[in-house]
Amino acid sequence: MDIETHNCILGGGLAGLSTGLFLEGKTTIIEREAALGGLCKSIQKDGFTFDCVGGHILFSRNKDILKLIIDILEPNYETKYRNVKIYYRGKYLKYPFENGLSGLPLKENIECLYHYLFNDSKTPTNFKEWLYHIFGRGIAEKYLVPYNEKIWKTDLSKMDLQWVSRIPKPPTLDIIKSSIGISTEGYKHQLYFVYPKTGGIQSLIDSMKKKLPANVDTIKNFPVTKIYRQNNQWVVSDGKRKVKCNVLISTIPIFDLIGALDNVPGKIKNALNGLRYNSLITVLLGLNCKNQSNFLSVYFPNKHDIYHRICFMENFSKHNVPPRKSSLMAEITIRPEGGNKSDDKIINDVINDLDAKKIINKKDVCYGRVIRTKYAYVVYDEGYQKNITMLRDYINKLGIYLCGRFAEFKYLNMDGCIEHGLKLANKLNRI
Repeated sequence: MDIETHNCILGGGLAGLSTGLFLEGKTTIIEREAALGGLCKSIQKDGFTFDCVGGHILFSRNKDILKLIIDILEPNYETKYRNVKIYYRGKYLKYPFENGLSGLPLKENIECLYHYLFNDSKTPTNFKEWLYHIFGRGIAEKYLVPYNEKIWKTDLSKMDLQWVSRIPKPPTLDIIKSSIGISTEGYKHQLYFVYPKTGGIQSLIDSMKKKLPANVDTIKNFPVTKIYRQNNQWVVSDGKRKVKCNVLISTIPIFDLIGALDNVPGKIKNALNGLRYNSLITVLLGLNCKNQSNFLSVYFPNKHDIYHRICFMENFSKHNVPPRKSSLMAEITIRPEGGNKSDDKIINDVINDLDAKKIINKKDVCYGRVIRTKYAYVVYDEGYQKNITMLRDYINKLGIYLCGRFAEFKYLNMDGCIEHGLKLANKLNRI
């Protein structure tokens, strides 16, 4: 079966749907899975709703994009306050760490303030040095270095500076106020966020699908195995079916795109193999008790803790849990080659650890499941810029357009994926 279309979008996740929403001309979105969503999927079981790839919140510095998100979800959304904590030596500190210094023991508080104000670190050439340079030794060593080591699973001194603009630099006055106990707020662009009332983050995808214009079709269960040129068109095949198009847009992982192309030069394959990413294990737990916490999420910098973050789903939306029950999710970053523990072992380890911290009572657990996500975090290692530049140039010369976190191989939040989809669609509409 051959399908003729003008635009073909590979991938039916957030970036693919965002592009399709605004793209003119006959468009076909191809998705390998049985359902659209990509990293924005939710599951519902026994009255519980979980977001499969950890806790998602919708926010943006770009007011137009935030308005667009709200318009897409309307009326199924709420605006919520970010009540987030850091679990540090058995205490819950305000998030981000530099805004909760007064919660530290006095000696550590003074140490953080002193090294922030009298910072003699050298001009940074890597991510680790940047953390010391911006925040000082105290804040860096107590929180930022250990937490980022858990997320990135790499030596921070071998990470590039390409992505540090994502991390807001704290005003000096805020640090002083934080140290003496005057309330301050960091990361203000996400202090209030948007989240669906019902259906979890999947509701954003479902709403996008309903709003796709008449010129857009979707095909599911279509794994892309081969891409080639024929008669001045692109041909995309799953081994049985073919989609022929004039314009090809890829939102699938760059590894899958390159893997489907023929005659890829060796240097391009080497650059691809040089890219690093981390995977994610999400542990979903349903609890046979009322919610015991008003926290949205809690961060865990201690390297001995299994997970780096937990999220309480009822505090995202009360509709995420059945009456008189509660739930949480624990997020565990791993290297792609890791994750050899069985699901049962991971669930039991997480339950026992949460029980030991008195965050839950393990006797209350009535549901447990593990979700494994291969592509979760883009790692900006020291070879990142050279490798991704070579790959993007190669794909650009082929005439294929990239959009989305793992297509562009760039750490984009959800608002970034939507914004890039909108910009790409507008660009193509002008051609």
